[in-house]
Amino acid sequence: MALPQVKIDATEARLAGMTLPEGGAWATKARESALARVRAMGLPTRRDEYWRWTRPETLADAQVTPAALFHNDEGALFEDRDRLKIVFVDGVFDAEQSDDLTGENLEISRLAEAATLDVHWAKDLYGVLEARGNDPVERPLAALNTAFASDGVLVRVTGQVSRPVSFIYLHKSETSDVMLHHAIKLEEGAELTVLETGPAAARFNKVMEVEVADRASFHHIRAQGRDHERRAVTATYARLGEESTFKSFTMTVNGVLTRNECILELTGDNASAHVAGAALGDGAGFNHDDTVFVTHDAVNCESRQVFKKVLKNGATGIFQGKILVQPGAQKTDGYQISQSLLLDEDSNFLAKPELEIYADDVACSHGSTSGAIDDDALFYLRARGVPKAEAQDMLALSFLAEAIEEVEDEGIAEEILDRLRGWLKRHRG
Repeated sequence: MALPQVKIDATEARLAGMTLPEGGAWATKARESALARVRAMGLPTRRDEYWRWTRPETLADAQVTPAALFHNDEGALFEDRDRLKIVFVDGVFDAEQSDDLTGENLEISRLAEAATLDVHWAKDLYGVLEARGNDPVERPLAALNTAFASDGVLVRVTGQVSRPVSFIYLHKSETSDVMLHHAIKLEEGAELTVLETGPAAARFNKVMEVEVADRASFHHIRAQGRDHERRAVTATYARLGEESTFKSFTMTVNGVLTRNECILELTGDNASAHVAGAALGDGAGFNHDDTVFVTHDAVNCESRQVFKKVLKNGATGIFQGKILVQPGAQKTDGYQISQSLLLDEDSNFLAKPELEIYADDVACSHGSTSGAIDDDALFYLRARGVPKAEAQDMLALSFLAEAIEEVEDEGIAEEILDRLRGWLKRHRG
């Protein structure tokens, strides 16, 4: 189907000021293929089905909307944890703040350096899962990233890695416009935890592609917060082998516009994929969108989607989640829940849960609810001497608990709870 001329014009206007980064044979081929996909799809507009609730203009425009820097005295999340730190400042790798890019059972290289080579192991992963993820739903901003991202990290994991790899994104310029692309390959039986923190940029477009081989395990914990005016679109792609595990949790606070997409393929029998998120939003400028697509294409696999949002003062939360069970994917266990706690009548939660099933021996369920704080529970706490504001915070944290329970590391889960508790206290009233 031919693209509308208005979409073609908008896409070409965005591309007019951009140049593909120079590179070796494998990177150039991947980037040129991605650019062709961008032109074929066109950048998103609100007429696109999966963008009708989230305005993509500021994510796709040629000009970046400035974002004022935000400073506070709160230390960075995970700063006291032993980890391998990889730091980017406005999208530029900072060697002085980063650790040495070596570790037991780890092979790490920067995209900026690996892309200059004619041959690299990442050629079988970079842009591959992103391209597969455009069917049946087009994701042109991720393709734009594959084409133009000039840096990121390429991580190959050959065994169990004891300490997490931590991506730290620092924001220093009010007009920074950043694209980063990470590719992570876990060999058979390998295990890795990735931590992500920081606002990154005024506008941030990030893609992460993860190949999880047979019996490998990947854990991902991400915190999006601190800057109030940032705009971000992220896409996480993963392909799971036999008896493999993928678990991802995202905490989001603040920000003007955040769109997190997660596209998972379970291609090996007995694989397990969990993706979860907890979001807190305050104010009409807050727009937070979780869009998830999980494809079951193997036998006896499990997937779990758990998303909770607490919204106040006109904030908007969005969830679009789909479970697709392919023919032959028998014994599938798919679970999906999206819920919002609305602390006033001005906030909104928009949900589109979907199941598409082509196998007959499955157990799939989805649910989506919105509601206010339970008056009986609030009365119970206040009758026992808990001030109203504290009682509301306690109930909000209790509401978010199911999503946070998806974090296996109890220390990290408690750290996340402490940050959410602090945010609620600062935003009382």
